[in-house]
Amino acid sequence: MKRHKTTITNLLCSSMMRALLLLLMTLSGSSSLALFDEGSGRTSHYMRRLSAGIDLPYTDPLVEAPPGENAPQQVHITQGDILGKAVIVSWITDQPSAPKVWYGIKQGDYHWVKEGRTSQYSFYNYTSGFIHRVTLDSLQYNTKYYYKIGEVTVREFWFTTPPGIGPDIAYTFGLIGDLGQSYDSVTTLEHYAQSSGKCLLYVGDLSYADNYPFYYQVRWDTWSRLIESSAAYQPWIWTSGNHEIEFLPEVGETKIFKSFKARFPTPYKASNSTSQLWYSIKRGSAHIIVLASYSSYGIFSPQWTWLQTELSTVDRNVTPWLIVLLHCPWYNSNAASYMAGESMRVVFEQMVVTSQVDVVFAGHVHAYERTFPVSNILYNITNGLCIPELNPAAPTYIVIGDGGNNEGPSSTFTEPQPNYSAYREASFGHGLFDIKNRTHAIWTWHRNQDGEPVVADSVILYNKVWYA
Repeated sequence: MKRHKTTITNLLCSSMMRALLLLLMTLSGSSSLALFDEGSGRTSHYMRRLSAGIDLPYTDPLVEAPPGENAPQQVHITQGDILGKAVIVSWITDQPSAPKVWYGIKQGDYHWVKEGRTSQYSFYNYTSGFIHRVTLDSLQYNTKYYYKIGEVTVREFWFTTPPGIGPDIAYTFGLIGDLGQSYDSVTTLEHYAQSSGKCLLYVGDLSYADNYPFYYQVRWDTWSRLIESSAAYQPWIWTSGNHEIEFLPEVGETKIFKSFKARFPTPYKASNSTSQLWYSIKRGSAHIIVLASYSSYGIFSPQWTWLQTELSTVDRNVTPWLIVLLHCPWYNSNAASYMAGESMRVVFEQMVVTSQVDVVFAGHVHAYERTFPVSNILYNITNGLCIPELNPAAPTYIVIGDGGNNEGPSSTFTEPQPNYSAYREASFGHGLFDIKNRTHAIWTWHRNQDGEPVVADSVILYNKVWYA
């Protein structure tokens, strides 16, 4: 592999590189873009409401069912294969309906039709509507497709396929976690809608239906209607969280992740996974691995075995950016769920560092935090080397569980701030991972209290393989 050998010192001496960095700062809207991960971290004392939020009422137009007889609702799409040339379209109807999608490259002119399958599920005293799922495959890259669904009442949407797979393809991913369906959630979605994000990487905890008595499943319906304005038009890449477990044995509900699995398909078989909860996709210049924090991950478990194999298949000549999504963070200095992801980190971190993963995104904690590249892989029980250390070869860890759910922000950080923590703030918002080429990407975090163009935190990330 041909690697980038220029040193940081030489780059700083280059007037061309300085101009490029200034341009990137301007394009990101930030006056404080961190050029290099050096120096001490910062805790933001920005003041905002810290109390719990309020969920949207069932009568709010944002979560009401669309008008029309047996109208398709809760429409969302996700990537349907490993290469980005397929899309899974999902929706629900109250009454039986043909699981068909008509689609084409001109609005109103649908040359193709695909048929899928329909299912239902029950949870306690609730039975879902008819859940339809259709995979549109053999799509062309960099193409806008229009699609329609429904028989009596027809609804139309569109999506754009990625530009392809390749090392220098520029592409922008959105990041949201722990969204819920509060008024703060609405603000997050409205801000993200104004952004340049083309595909949303969602890091778990979706509807928070389990915050209601008997895990009231109607709140899955309202949540899915809420996100339709985004998720029907660009793929949402799903990660499971603890609020998707829904284990309620006192009423006979012992099949975990039942609602999540019924409603939100993933292309797990395309990456030879045996579970809908862990899988991988490629999109643009990124290879994205989704892990499950609440499924077995011990040595020789199915998830551990799959990850070991999956990492060996990554070709950084084709997809130089290696991204991991999971729910429970491995590095987190917030008092909320402090060290909750520690057991998974112990099992997986050596593989992640050895494979030169660039960035790990997590949710769970309802605040924002970005680390410097950090690892803690030297401990062997007897040597006492169990303190996280700054390690340029290790990933940057970003907690983005600040989507806006009704539990409110996690406002208490541990003190003093650990040396691995670069920036932390207890505010709601979303993030953008903007890949420029094989060597550089820009991460920006946008808090809800600001306008979308305002960047509250940002950093240029250097690819672990190609910028060396």
